[in-house]
Amino acid sequence: MVMSFLSDLSSAFEPPTPPRRPVHGVRERDVQCIGPHGLHRMAYTEWGDPDNPRVVLCAHGLTRNGRDFDDLAQTLADDFRVVCPDVVGRGRSDWLGVKSDYGFPLYVSDMITLIARLDVQQLSWVGTSMGGIIGMLVASQPHTPIGRLVLNDVGPVITAVSLQRIGPYVGTAPRFATMDEAEAYIRLVSAPFGPLTDAQWRHLTNYSVRPMGGAEGGFAMIYDPALGDIFRQTPATEDIDLWPVYERIACPALALRGADSDLLERSTFEAMAARGPRATTVEFEGVGHAPMLMDPAQIEVVRAFVLAG
Repeated sequence: MVMSFLSDLSSAFEPPTPPRRPVHGVRERDVQCIGPHGLHRMAYTEWGDPDNPRVVLCAHGLTRNGRDFDDLAQTLADDFRVVCPDVVGRGRSDWLGVKSDYGFPLYVSDMITLIARLDVQQLSWVGTSMGGIIGMLVASQPHTPIGRLVLNDVGPVITAVSLQRIGPYVGTAPRFATMDEAEAYIRLVSAPFGPLTDAQWRHLTNYSVRPMGGAEGGFAMIYDPALGDIFRQTPATEDIDLWPVYERIACPALALRGADSDLLERSTFEAMAARGPRATTVEFEGVGHAPMLMDPAQIEVVRAFVLAG
């Protein structure tokens, strides 16, 4: 009797089983933005608890889109609300009527609109290539909402060599009869991404093309070919120097580099650790421009950095 009573008493004071963390799936949303020639819609994909005040915003490269970050977002979603926009002219976002509006002033403005929609005072930013440049521009501003900055294979010097490589395919508008043809093309032009699995290449393909109507059918790339106009109108002959922007950044920064990158030179990468925010630097072997943050080791580096904030 006494033992039974003590057992009941003990169980009464056991701490309750913590509730299971709710599982939040992926959500596709959009936000209306304003540009020099009117309104446009920027789409974004959101992961994790929509009420979580800890936010990570992932911004993609020049011709890519927010679904590049699916693997990273799924990993971070237990701890963060993860938001992956399609920069205007890419993915599910609108294509601009006035093509000369494509550029960093508009991209920065759109991101500030998105951050206002998210209703957070501070967030972490993960930017690949172009997305990293947008991040540097936002992070360099007074009262920036960026509290931690990840620059993925991009830095304060953009080499003319890399722009000359990228330019020729950006403005093309290839059509593919089948998804297999589309995947073969993406594997070719994206070979610097490094070794990806067949499933990862197919994932990138699925979100890189759109079905075409009409008698011809087939598939086309899911970005506006007019993004390449700037490369044709003003071919790159000199490196782009963004050191004044980088040196105004005060938040903690992590710089990632593909060891074979032609966009982020090793000398620039090493200097990033000594100038401006004095970034922590991590290099990935067997990868060029740019690491896709699909590999578990790459993801863990980013995860550890944003969790430290």
